[in-house]
This record gives sequence, structure tokens and C-alpha cells, in this order.
Amino acid sequence: MTSKRSTILAAAAAGALMLSGCSGSSGQQPAPSSGDTTAPATVVWSTWGSPSELKRYEDFNKKFMEKHPNITVKLQSVPSYSDYHAKLLAQLTSKTAPDVFYVGDDKIGQFVDSGALLNVTDVLKAPNAVAPYDAFNPATFGAATNDDGIFAAPNDVNPDALWYDKTALKDAGITDDPATLAAAGKWTTDTFLAMNAKLKAKGKTGTMFWNYWATHYGWISSQGGKAYDGDNFVANTDPKSVAAVDQLGKLFQDKTFVVADTLPQGAGADSVFISHKAGFFAQGRYTIGTLKEAGKPENYDIVDWPSPDGTPPSTGLAASYLAINAATKVPDAAKLFWSEYLSAEGQKIRLAGGGNAVPSIKGADDVVLDGYPEHAQTFLDMRDRGFVNYAAEARVPGLSTDIAEKEFLPLYQGKATAQETLDGVADLIAKAK
Repeated sequence: MTSKRSTILAAAAAGALMLSGCSGSSGQQPAPSSGDTTAPATVVWSTWGSPSELKRYEDFNKKFMEKHPNITVKLQSVPSYSDYHAKLLAQLTSKTAPDVFYVGDDKIGQFVDSGALLNVTDVLKAPNAVAPYDAFNPATFGAATNDDGIFAAPNDVNPDALWYDKTALKDAGITDDPATLAAAGKWTTDTFLAMNAKLKAKGKTGTMFWNYWATHYGWISSQGGKAYDGDNFVANTDPKSVAAVDQLGKLFQDKTFVVADTLPQGAGADSVFISHKAGFFAQGRYTIGTLKEAGKPENYDIVDWPSPDGTPPSTGLAASYLAINAATKVPDAAKLFWSEYLSAEGQKIRLAGGGNAVPSIKGADDVVLDGYPEHAQTFLDMRDRGFVNYAAEARVPGLSTDIAEKEFLPLYQGKATAQETLDGVADLIAKAK
């Protein structure tokens, strides 16, 4: 259950978290004796989510408690993503936070830096780990790690695959199937943009993207550029990156590409897509529900992002993270719950049967390969090649949002050049350090 776009944390709450550090408490029973993970305990955990998502979590809780009868699991849920993090910050400050909790990918760096999260390196790398570190794409840990270790793990991910509407493509006179071209190594940038041009000529939108880090950094990466070198932003001095952003900006400016965030209410991106008015839409696995509810989901499929030579690229992955409260009073039980929740079996329980995300761990891939969309394997391939938001950026609350709204949106609106945009991004990052 990954979030795509973020809100900025209140400064006062953020400061409170930094001051409170790991002095919070879950208020649970005393820790079980060392090594006895079956000693009676109650684990309280928290997340955000829709009613259907929460039902899946309760199903996991039930199965976990059947397997571990001495451990009681209680879920604290918050419907709103932004409200969730504000509440969690307050709980950490007042020492009433849950033992285990979700953290959004735009918040994880702040929580790690605060000292509020338990170091889980030994749990992930234990010889008998049920959610072993090596079963994850290491690029998905992102800002959940620092020089001291690993402090959270991705509970699932969502690659921004290019969903495409076969009806819209046919209406534009396009006879080639994108996924078939990709399988043959022929899914090039030129081919993709030629399709977009035909769609535009027929009065349709070529491709819809959300204005967030995975769009601009994903395009840079797919076109052979480099946004970061370690923690250093280098896109403004990398010729391939500047050229890629220049191309991206011009495609938005001439309306071949559309910023999904800016579409009017009542005529949003989902509506545009299901009414065959756009050829491509960059979104995650959660799109399945929308297309099935709209009817005729067989009209849609997915393909990877194009590259200049047709080689599958590395692109952005939205993610959310599961962490353990450093101040939990039931560390053994919390680690057991955390591990099994992240395990292949745990992710199968949460994501099977039309779940809205892609497992972050290998071994649970069958939940994606359930027959829809036809080329669902693309989700898994993108997961294994992809990357989460760069740690240097994700550690600063609100920075990625500022970059998208203050720098890239003006580019898309024709108010700035690619070089001005990337120089502006470099300035924002420098000021945030």
C-alpha cells in the first residue's frame, strides 16, 4: 500500500519528534525473556488505508495470532495518509506510539534520523530470517538505511508502469502492441514518442504522468541520464540528464504529455483513461481496481518505460515502509510480527486477489501473476530493476514536493528551461543540507 504523492509534515511536530528521539513507549507489557518470542505479549501496530485494505490487514492479524496464540495483535488505523503521520509524530512525542508502524517513503528519512526506529539489520540478516535482506531489491531500502544500519524495510512497492489503452491506440491508427515490442527489445523512445504523436494528432492525450520524483527522475534514468551520484545531485551538470529533461519539458509544453495532478475535478486522469481519451498512463498496480470497475479491463495492458535503444531501464518505485518503535516494551514479539508481515507468506496474504501493490520480497510473485494484466510480469521486472526516491532527497521532509511543484511544474508549463529547472533543483537541495 504505497503512496504516490505526499504532504509536508508540520514543522512543530517534526521538531518534537527530533527532540523526543527514541524515548517513546508503546505502553505494552514487559519484554519477554531473552530468546523467548512466544512469551505472552501484545503488539500494537498502525497504518493508514481504505476499508478494503484494512480488511486484508485484519486477515493477516488473525492468521498470525492463530500461529502464535501467546501474542495478541491490535491494529490502530488512520484513514488519511497526512493525518496518519501527524498522529504518529504526536504519539512518539508523548511516548504512546505503537510497537510497529508504517512510514511513507517521503517520511522515512526523517524518522530514521530522529532515532525513533529500531535497528533491524540483525533481524533482516539473521541466518534463519523469514524476511531475509537478500530477498529484497537493495535499491528499495533507500532512506531507511544509514551508516549505522537498516531501520525499516519496504512492505510493498508500486512501479509506475505505463498502462496503455488498446482502444485509444487503435483509434489513433497504431497497430503495434507496446508489450510485444518490449518483449522483442524494440520498445524504444522513438517508437513510444511516435505513438504519442499519433494519439495527439487524433485529439487524444499521449501520456499522463503525476508530477512527483518518480516521473522526472524515472525519465532521466530511462534516457541514460543520472540524477544523483551518491548523495550529490548531478543532473544539472550531466548533458544526458539536461537533454532528457529538456525533452520531457517540451512534451508537456505541447500537450503530448499531461500532468495528471492539474486535470480538473470531474475530468481527472482516471476518467480520461477509462473514456479512451489517453493512450498511456504511468501508474502502479492499484490501477487494476479502477479498470475492472469501469468494465472491459481486457482493453488495457502494461509496458515498461522506453529507452533510446530498447533496453529495459531502471525507473522509480513508490514504496512504504514497516518499522519497529525503538522504545517498544515487547521487542521480541514486535520483531516476530514485523518479520512475518514482511515475509513472502505475509505479503501473499495482504496482496493476493487484486491487492493494490507489488510484493517487495521475492517469493510472493504469484500474487501479481494472477492473470491480469496480460503482461503482469512487467511489474516484477520493474521492481527488480527500479529504485526508490534518492536518500539524500527523501531525508528532508517536503523537499521532493518542493522540487516537483516549484521547479518541474514551471518547466512543464513553459515558464522555465531544462537547465534553469535543474539548476533550481540543485539550489533547493543545497539549501536543504
